[in-house]
This record gives sequence, C-alpha cells and structure tokens, in this order.
Amino acid sequence: MIVTHAYRFALDPTPGQARALLRHAGAARVAFNWGIAQVKANLGQREAERSYGIAEADLTPSFGWSMYCLRKAWNTAKREVAPWWAECSKEAYATGLDQLARALKNWSDSKRGKRKGPRMGFPRYKSKRKTTPSVRFTTGTIRLEDDRRHVTLPVLGTIRTHEPTRKLHRRIAAGTAVVKSATVRREAGRWFVSFTCEVERTDRTPSRADTVIGVDLGIKHLAVFSDGRPRAENPKHYDTARRKLGRLSRTAARRLGPDRRTGQQPSKRWQRADAARNRVHYHTANLRRDALNKLTTSLAREYGTIVVEDLNISGMLKNRRLARVVADAGFGEASPRPTSSRPVTRSSATTSSRWPTPPASRRPLPRPPHRRRPWRAGPARRATRRGRPDPRLRPRRPSRPSHSSTPARAWAQTGRHHTEHAATAAAERETAIRPTPPTSARGNTPACSQPRILGFSAAAARSTPPSRPSAACPAASRPIAPEGASPTWVRRASGVVPGPGWGSRPWACG
Repeated sequence: MIVTHAYRFALDPTPGQARALLRHAGAARVAFNWGIAQVKANLGQREAERSYGIAEADLTPSFGWSMYCLRKAWNTAKREVAPWWAECSKEAYATGLDQLARALKNWSDSKRGKRKGPRMGFPRYKSKRKTTPSVRFTTGTIRLEDDRRHVTLPVLGTIRTHEPTRKLHRRIAAGTAVVKSATVRREAGRWFVSFTCEVERTDRTPSRADTVIGVDLGIKHLAVFSDGRPRAENPKHYDTARRKLGRLSRTAARRLGPDRRTGQQPSKRWQRADAARNRVHYHTANLRRDALNKLTTSLAREYGTIVVEDLNISGMLKNRRLARVVADAGFGEASPRPTSSRPVTRSSATTSSRWPTPPASRRPLPRPPHRRRPWRAGPARRATRRGRPDPRLRPRRPSRPSHSSTPARAWAQTGRHHTEHAATAAAERETAIRPTPPTSARGNTPACSQPRILGFSAAAARSTPPSRPSAACPAASRPIAPEGASPTWVRRASGVVPGPGWGSRPWACG
C-alpha cells in the first residue's frame, strides 16, 4: 500500500546559507502579513459602506481568500510591497499565502459551524521575534545527493546534513518513495528539513490481530494495560532536568539580557547562556517524544485494537498543582500516536469516553418544548414526562440544630426540616378528617363541626396565617385548613410536629 510519510534530517548550513534560510522564512512572513492587511481592509471597507446604507450590489468587490486569488493579487503588488522579491524563491511567498488561505478557511468554517473542535479566531499578524522560521518548497530542484550527506533545495543550493540520509535515499533509488515537498524549519537554534514522500510499504499485520487492549494513562505509572502487560513507568524527564535548568537559568539571569522597553541589546554571554538553557529544554522534549514513540509503536505492532483513555488534558493543565506533572507525562502526545501507526501496522486505535454511559432504562428522555411540558395544579404536584416525581421537590435533610437564642430563627433553620419529613410521611392521607370535638356548654351542638382537610399546596398555607384560639374553646378557634393548604401548614398550626418556639405555646394542642 502507498502511505504518506515524512523523513526529517538535521542540517549543518554555512553562515551564508543560514542567512538565506532566514531570508526565505522572512519572505513567507511578509507575504502572510500583507495578505491579512488586504483582507482586513476589504472587510472594513465593505462594513463601512453598509453602515452608510449602500446597497449590497454596489459595495466594493470582496477580496478573494483562496490560494489562487491571493497569489494573483500578490504577483500584481509584489514589486511595490517587496522590491527585493527576486532574491528569494517564489515558493517562499507561496508558503505565506497558503498558510493565510488555510487560516481564513478554518476561521470561516468554524464561524459557520462546519469545523469541529474549539472555535477558531481571525488570523493575526506574525511577529518577527515570536514566529518560528519555516518555508516549504513544492516545486523546483528537490533531491538527495548520492553521497547521502547533502540535500539540494531551490535557490538555496546544496546544504550539508548533520546526519546521513541513507534511509530515504535507499527507497528513492529503489523506486518505492517519491518526494512531494520539503519543509525547512528552525527549532532550538538548529535547522531541520522534512521531506514529505509517498512511500510504498508492505501491509503489516499485528502479531495479535484479534486482541483488544485498554490503556489507562496516569502520573505514577505512565500507562497501565488491561491484559496484565507490565506497567510503563513514568520517566519524568523534566523533573530529572529541573536542577540543571535552574542552574542555567540563574546563570542567564546574571547576564545582560535584552530589554524591549529601553532597546537594550543582549550581550554575547547572555546569548550563550540562553542557548545552553534552550538545549536542555530541547533535549528533554526529545527524550519524552522518543519514549512515547517507542511505547505506542510496540503496542501498534502487537495488538489489533487499542483503546486509549480519553482525558480532558486542557482542563487538567489549568490545575496549578497538576500542570507540571501532566505536561511532563505528555498525555497529549501519547493518545493519538497509535492512530498514526495504524496505516503501517493495520491496528485500529480508539478512545474510551470519559463519561460512563447509563443503561437505556436510566437515560433521560429529550426535554420537550415549554408549551408541551405536562403541568399539574400546585408546585407539589409537578410531574415529569415519565410520571416520576420531580427530584427538585425531594425533602431536605435535617441540618445541624441552631444554637441561636431567638426561637423564630431557630425554627427557620431546624423546625422547617422536621416538619417537611413528617409531612412526607403523612402525605398519603389525602383527605384525613379529625374526630368531632366536644359539645359546647350552651347546648348539644358541637362547637367545632367543621372537618379539617390535610394535604394541599404550600402557596395557600403561606397566604393564610394561623389564628389565636379563644379561652372558651381552643378547638373552636383552631385555624381551619383553607382550600389548597399543605400538610406542613396544618401540622404547624395543629402542633403535631412542633418546632422550637412553637410547642410551648398554649394553643398548640392536637
């Protein structure tokens, strides 16, 4: 099968070639920034014309965002924008314009909802100090020399490599690889070239193609496997290099560094100290990348299906107590690497959801629109779509008793919870009638012949406060349950479950 593969080699350019590489990378940055300025000016002009009430058909023509339109506009304006354009390859300007076209497309698709993932912002200008120098060549003379120690690039000429290129040169000579493009990039003070090739590979089958393995990532152990495979220990490369990095950082702090506020240029000693510190950072990153690559490659060659734990890595990095160890473990690089080895080894890599899926009987139904939700009279009678009670109406747990000396405040904090628990126990008796009170002293007619109904809404209970009993017959002037009264109101008025400050009152008889 034919797969797309990249081969990366370190370069050893001469000082003149290093300046030429920087010039090409700067040309790509200039073309990128020029394109952003044109697009923003066009968008601003059209927006201003709309605010003036100009019809849409009479607006300034829109500026094309495709690679073809951007390159056509650049060829028209390059003699005014960059009079030195002939010193660099045309591929340098095409690199910046291609990056801009991709960035604008990603922003547009994200804004319209066509692109998955986090929302993309509008492209920003590239800074000379912060941007990583890079340039991509797709046409022209791109080849590996026969001595396997040199590569040839357009305009730049032949550049010596720091390492032999025989691994790719053998495939090109055998006809099993074709170079499609070459990208030159500077990292940690060293230049690298990456050749993107179409390689013809044999179809490899994992040794245990029918076996499924689960991988659980962690801090103490980098990976724990589901089939009893020995755990992969976390090497903690950054923790090992922290002492050395601290010493080099203190050395750089004692040197005369750059200052943008005053325009102070760094000294040679500071540049050497900073380069030494950067080399340690780069070496640590290489050790981490190599360990993860060896781990994931061994899994892809042995197992047919690999299930990797899905972690919220960006959320974990926001925790200041875990950010350093999580970043040192390299969870972000460990997850997708089995997928990258799939075309070579025919192993499939998937991720397990971080949220357990409930059974079908417990999955919530989609919420209906507001006009179709079933409602019943009173908040205590609210029903869900499946007829189950609303979980928001469950009785609260009794809180810790209050030590306040005010009876009303103590009742508000503790008695309310006891009353609600008693009310739920008696809620099944929807229409409970109290016994007939004793007869009056004036005759045989009962003094209180009105039955008391329990179990109504809480809104009516709050609107009708309890009344004081009379000395003649406390039961006669005991509050009558109004229509819509709740069990809580009735028991509070009848003294069935007295709270602090209520049980000692003379009229609270039951």
